Amino acid sequence: MSTLSDEQKLQIQQSRGTSASTRRAVSPGLEEILYEAFPVLDHGFVRVVDYMGDDSAVVQAARVSYGRGTRQVSEDRGLINYLLRHWHTTPFEMAEIKLHVKMPIFVARQWIRHRMANVNEYSARYSILDREFYIPEPAQLAAQSVQNRQGRGEVVGADEAKRILDLLTEDSQRSYDHYLDMLNHDETGKPIDEGRQGLARELARMNLSLNFYTQWYWKTDLHNLMNFLRLRADKHAQYEIRIYADVILDILQKWVPLTFDAFREHRLEAASFSGEAVKALRRMLAGETLEQSDTAMSKREWDEFQAVLANQ
Repeated sequence: MSTLSDEQKLQIQQSRGTSASTRRAVSPGLEEILYEAFPVLDHGFVRVVDYMGDDSAVVQAARVSYGRGTRQVSEDRGLINYLLRHWHTTPFEMAEIKLHVKMPIFVARQWIRHRMANVNEYSARYSILDREFYIPEPAQLAAQSVQNRQGRGEVVGADEAKRILDLLTEDSQRSYDHYLDMLNHDETGKPIDEGRQGLARELARMNLSLNFYTQWYWKTDLHNLMNFLRLRADKHAQYEIRIYADVILDILQKWVPLTFDAFREHRLEAASFSGEAVKALRRMLAGETLEQSDTAMSKREWDEFQAVLANQ
């Protein structure tokens, strides 16, 4: 269950209870969900806190000389498809979105690899972290893949899953208990022992494991958001970041529906081939039956090529 503090709940209630008139372009889809928290994992969430622009911002930037509303929607759709199909980027940089995200620390460390964004993270030097840590569902507990060094293989059995979940929960609870002990504070921030000084928050936090939750504000433009989603909404991405990407995909569709349709067509559901793969594909279309040995592709590239053709 996603966890919002009482202060955050009050802030969201107040924000969603007010509105303002504007001459700027607005996205009706985002206005409906603005500030609302969408749950992810057991304690996480994603919510939109601000945005600038919509599909028309992309179109206007591409045409420059045309004002809003001077073209038909069908023409806007065609232009956005053209831009994505031909990998034009700057028009999509003209729209921006700011998200408030709560996620496990190990997810944040993957997320931060996407560097073209502005990030401000919750400070554990300034504040005491909550007793919130990610415990996977049994269906997500899998052994190491024997083929992919950074992926998962078969789901572990029920007995092994119980043992792992018990260890994760026990270790996390103990780490947090020791964290509070070092701080000499309880979960409300009150001193545990008036006779002890307690360790600085910036030092005590190093005891916490990567499954503890952090939060940040993440602001990025539409171009870089799509780059993030192209990688993290992919079926090969790690589950724990992929489901955040899935939530953001829904947000993207509400924000810029024309761009979302083009993105799905030309990125999410598209495939790219190397020069050697294109040569092989042409030969296959001409009626040849090929094996890997008939091409200059490595076994890994050949397997990937076959997977794309089989839509796996």
